[in-house]
Amino acid sequence: MTGLFTLTSAEREARLLPELAALTEHHRRSCAPYRRILDAIGAAPPWDRVAGLPWLPVRLFKTHELKSIPDAEVFRVLTSSGTSGGGRSRIHLDRAAAAAQPRMLAATLRQVLGPERLPMLIVDTRSVVTDPALSARGAGVLGMMNLGRAHTFALDERGAPDPEAVKGFLAAHGGRPFLIFGFTFMAWLHLYAPAREHGLDLSNGVLIHSGGWKKLADRAVNPAEFRAKFAADTGLRRIHDFYGMVEQIGTIFLEGPDGCGLYCPDFADVVIREPETWREAPVGTPGVIEVVSTLPTSYPGHVLLTEDLGIVHGIDDGAWPGKRFSVLGRLPRAEARGCGDTYQEAA
Repeated sequence: MTGLFTLTSAEREARLLPELAALTEHHRRSCAPYRRILDAIGAAPPWDRVAGLPWLPVRLFKTHELKSIPDAEVFRVLTSSGTSGGGRSRIHLDRAAAAAQPRMLAATLRQVLGPERLPMLIVDTRSVVTDPALSARGAGVLGMMNLGRAHTFALDERGAPDPEAVKGFLAAHGGRPFLIFGFTFMAWLHLYAPAREHGLDLSNGVLIHSGGWKKLADRAVNPAEFRAKFAADTGLRRIHDFYGMVEQIGTIFLEGPDGCGLYCPDFADVVIREPETWREAPVGTPGVIEVVSTLPTSYPGHVLLTEDLGIVHGIDDGAWPGKRFSVLGRLPRAEARGCGDTYQEAA
């Protein structure tokens, strides 16, 4: 197997542990607030396993400035999408970290897209990327646009489906593989429904989508039905959900070709923790998702406890090696988060 989904769980542990331990000490030296946190909880090496590394609650990035670079080296500050009173995370990147993010995102998605930039159908409106006040949703679309070409927007400027634009795209590019990107709820409402109505053939497409399952759950649409309906009514079968967050920019956990869960790229992993004890939960037991990644070098975001619930279904037993997991939803009383879940339907 080529690409970034090659390591078994044991191989991943052996590779990630020294890298993450080194990052922990780097951030201890370079970020005073992080050092104070580690000192307060008595966290110190040696670390014997990835699950034993100290984690930060992801919410800290909404309330504290946590960076491991001098102010003069800050090249870009990313902010999370606005939510219901929860503030915004602020993620500080130097030039090296800002360059690594799109490179590793592209490398991860090449596993399912192949090496070439494909014609790209975007389930959104053009204004989302031209608005001077670029939203997190717009930033997500812009980031994905780097992976495609011949960009076509499936929504008009009013945010309504534009079937004629989609028909024109398919006439030009539908006979060969093409990329579709959209947030999950929008892909269902603004691509699946019009494609079914107009009899559009999406069989050569590869849909990359993320976020917004809560809105679909309210409509009694689960991931299995999402995939089945697209396949039956549009011919689209290559569908890949992904899980990611601005606090670990460039790291995404990608749904495998079997549709049986999310997988970790070789530079990342997940730990599911029991909320009562914070110990690692066994396979098949739900808990709080911890995400680890070697990409965060300019801020201490390499080991983060999220506010999401998840479950590991199996280890080294799926289409790709490593852990196979699902996101079950937000923790009770956790704020809504993410571009998909904060999207408001067009009037």
